[in-house]
Amino acid sequence: MLYESIIDSIGHTPLVRLRAPLSAGVELFAKLELQNLYGMKDRVARNIILDARRTGQLRPGDPVVESSSGTMALGVALVGTALGHPVHIVTDPRIDRITLGKLRALGCEVLVVEKMTANGWQSARLEALQALLTGLPRAFWPRQYSNPNNPAAYRALADEVLRELPGVDVLVGSVGSGGSLCGTARRLRETQPDLRVVGVDCVGSALFDQPDRPRRLQSGLGNSLLPHNLDRGLIDEVHWLNDHEAFLATRDLAAEQQIFAGNTSGSVYRVMCEVASRAEPGTRVVGIFPDRGDRYVDTVYDDEHWAEHGLGAVEASRTPEVVEYGTEVSRWSRSVNRAADNTPRHLLFVESNTTGTGMAALRQSGALGFRPVLLTSGPERYAGLADTGAEVVLCDTNSTVSLRQTIQDRWRREELVGVTSTSEFYIPAVAELAGWLGLPGNPPAAIRACRDKSELRAVLAGAGVRQPRFSTLTGADDDRAITEAVRAAGLPCVVKPVDDSGSNAVLLCETEEQVRAQVAAVVSVTANVRGLPMAGAALVEQYLDGPEVSVEVFSLDGAHHCVGITAKSVGWLPNFVEQGHVFPADLPPETAELILAEVTAGLDAVGWRTGASHTEVKLTPAGPAIVEINPRLAGGMIPELVRLATGVDVLGQQLLAAAARPVSLPGAPTRTAAIRFLTVSGTGVLRQVEGVERAMKVDGVVAAKVTVGVGAHVRPPRNAYERLGHVIAVGDDPDRVREALDEAVRQIELVVTADEDGGTR
Repeated sequence: MLYESIIDSIGHTPLVRLRAPLSAGVELFAKLELQNLYGMKDRVARNIILDARRTGQLRPGDPVVESSSGTMALGVALVGTALGHPVHIVTDPRIDRITLGKLRALGCEVLVVEKMTANGWQSARLEALQALLTGLPRAFWPRQYSNPNNPAAYRALADEVLRELPGVDVLVGSVGSGGSLCGTARRLRETQPDLRVVGVDCVGSALFDQPDRPRRLQSGLGNSLLPHNLDRGLIDEVHWLNDHEAFLATRDLAAEQQIFAGNTSGSVYRVMCEVASRAEPGTRVVGIFPDRGDRYVDTVYDDEHWAEHGLGAVEASRTPEVVEYGTEVSRWSRSVNRAADNTPRHLLFVESNTTGTGMAALRQSGALGFRPVLLTSGPERYAGLADTGAEVVLCDTNSTVSLRQTIQDRWRREELVGVTSTSEFYIPAVAELAGWLGLPGNPPAAIRACRDKSELRAVLAGAGVRQPRFSTLTGADDDRAITEAVRAAGLPCVVKPVDDSGSNAVLLCETEEQVRAQVAAVVSVTANVRGLPMAGAALVEQYLDGPEVSVEVFSLDGAHHCVGITAKSVGWLPNFVEQGHVFPADLPPETAELILAEVTAGLDAVGWRTGASHTEVKLTPAGPAIVEINPRLAGGMIPELVRLATGVDVLGQQLLAAAARPVSLPGAPTRTAAIRFLTVSGTGVLRQVEGVERAMKVDGVVAAKVTVGVGAHVRPPRNAYERLGHVIAVGDDPDRVREALDEAVRQIELVVTADEDGGTR
C-alpha cells in the first residue's frame, strides 16, 4: 500500500491467527503492533503530537521532550523529527543499545539519568525531564502517562480488528501506561459490550495493588506509579508474571509461533494461551503484541544475561495460581480485578445554567451517587452553588487547552464517569472533552450541526427534511446578497444569529431595511454572554406562520424515544419570546406521528446518538417543519412539566446517560402540566411584588416564583433571559390547568415605576 508520508504509514498492522492445539474450538489472534516502524507507541506519538499541533500547544519548530526507555521514545523521535521538531529524550540505564542507537540516528538528544530516586527509575526520569523543561520553555511534553490522546490512539487499532473479525470475546493486553489495553477495550466495548478484558502485569509492579520492586528486569509493562491513563475499571482479570516466566514465554513465542518479539508480547502470548484453555469452544481471543525482539537480544534471548541475574533460580510456573485480589505474588498468578471497586466517581460539569436545571443537576448528581464537579471561570454567577455539594474547580472554561490541562492534571481516568453541562454554550466543549477522554457523549460533529444553525440548515436540506427557506449572511456580504436572501425567504422573514441561545437577537422583519439593520447588528457581535466567540453570521429565513410545538426526545445508541410533544405559546413579536408551555400537547395522533417522523429524520441527519434533545417545530399546511434542533434538555422548565405529567425526572435520566448508566424512560403522560411566564409591559424599575402567596393557593398550582429582585430594571422581554418568573400548574383536565394558570397570574402584581430618565411603565 502506498502512503504519502512516513507518518501515514503508522498502524495498519497485521492480525495473525495463532496455532492453538490445546484449545480446541477457540480462536487466537495476535495483533502485531510490533510491525509498526518502531513499535506500538508510534500510534501514540502520532496522535498526541498531531493533536498538539492542531490545538496550538505545539508550534512549528518547537522542541518535543519525553521520558521513556522504550518504544514511546522511538515513536516520539519518528513523528517529532518527521514534522521538523527537535526531540529530547530522557531515559535510564535500562535502555537497550539498539533503541539508543536508533534515537541517536534519528537526531535526538538523549539524556540518561544515572540513578533511581525514591519511586524508581520513572520518577528519576520525570525529575530530570522537569529540569529540562525549565531550560526549554517552549517545549511540548507529550506526557504519555496522563494524556488521554494516548488511549485515544488505539481506537484505530480496535477498528482495524473489527474490520477483520466479526467480533471479539476476550482481549488480552499488557499494562504499562494504560493506553493500549484501555483505549482498545473502550472502543471495542462500544459494539461488544460483553467483551472480557484481561490485563497482563509483572511481578513487582504497583499497578494492581502489589508492592513495588523497581529492580524488575521486564520492560514495556508494569509501573512504580499509577498512571492517569490507566482505567482499571475496564479490566476484568489481571495476571502477574515474574521475570523468569516472562522471558521463558517470549522464547516460547518465537519457537512455537515464529514471532520474534519482546517480553511484553511473550507475556501476553502466555496469558492468551491460558485464557484459551479455560474458554468455551467458539471463543475468539485477541492479544496485542507491542514489541519486537531486536531490543531484547542482549537480555531475553541472551543466556549470559540470564546467568548474570540468576533467572534460572527464580521459581517459574507453567500455570497461574488463582489468588484473591490483594494477595502478594511472586510467580505467575491471576485474580479477578478489584482495583477500581472503591474508586470515586466524578461527574464533571463544564459551567452551568444560572437558572432552571443548573444547580438542580449538581444536587441530583450527588444523590445519584456521583461526585459532582463544576469547572467554572466564575463561581460567583451561580446563586445557591454552595448548597449543591459540588466541588468547584476554577479554570478558563472558554479555553480547550485550559480545560484539558485541568482535567489531565487533577483526575485519573478511572475516577471520571462523565462530562456534561446544563449550559447550551458549553455543550460543544463537552462533546470535544468526552471524545478526548473516551466518555459517553454525542459526536462533536452532531453537536456542531445543532449549535450552528446555518450548518443545521445545510444538513437538513441535504437529508430532505422540511424546514424554512434560508440564507446565511456574514459581514462580508454586500447589499445584493441581502436582497437575494430576502427574495428567497419572502417577507416577513426571520433574522437570527447562527449560534446564540434563548431567542436572543431573533427578530421578525417586515421590510428589507429591517433585515439589513438586523443582519448588521447580529454580525457585529463578536462574543456571547459567556465571552465565547460568535460566528459573526446571521440566518435570514422564511417565517412560518402556524402553531409551534417542541419534541422532547431521549436517544440511546441512536434509537430515538419520544418523551412527549410540548405545545408552545410564543409572543412579544417582533421578538420571539416563549410565553408558556403545555405538556403534553393536545394533538391528533396522525399529526403527532408526522411530527415525530420529521424530527427523527432530522436527528438521524445530524448524527444524534445519545441523551436528550429538544426540537422546535412549526406546523405548516405542507406539514411539520423543523425550526431548530437543540442539543440539550428543553429549557423553560419543560423537564419539570414532564416530571409532573409522567412521574419521571428526565434531568436525572440525562445525568445517568452522561455517565453511561442505565436510564428509565418515561411512558405516556398521565396528567397535564403547564407553565406561564411572568413579564411586564413597560420599562422601568421593579418596586414591588405582590400576590405570589395568593397564586400558590389556586387549585392545581404547584409553583409560583418571581426570579428578579425588587430594584431590578425590567422591560418587555426581548429574549428568554428577560422573563421575570413563572407559575406552574398540573391536573387531569388540560382546560382546568389553563384556567388555574390564568387565575394564578391574575393574583400576581409586579409594580414597576418609570426610570429616572423618563421611561414609562
